[in-house]
Amino acid sequence: MLRNPYTRFKWVAFFEGSSFLILLFICMPLKYGFDMPYPNKVFGMMHGLLTVLYLFALIDFTVNYKVSLSKSLLFLIASLVPFGTFYAEKKWLRPIGALRGEH
Repeated sequence: MLRNPYTRFKWVAFFEGSSFLILLFICMPLKYGFDMPYPNKVFGMMHGLLTVLYLFALIDFTVNYKVSLSKSLLFLIASLVPFGTFYAEKKWLRPIGALRGEH
């Protein structure tokens, strides 16, 4: 399932983006609206680890698929924006996979 860099990056991007949205739209309101900091600590740690995995997966994908530096930077910036990883997957990652028959 996760044998090639394309698939690994695609799945890590999905989970990193999902954890970011959970952190923003569920954990932050719980922390600041209802004084419940624990979910934020758990998902904050998980999101941090997934962000590191995202960076490693991006490097692996960039090197093995010879992705340009500018496109790699777009993937990196997309990870900093809510819903960015989902947009990047649809806009930039799918076409790269389609060219290589990875879809």
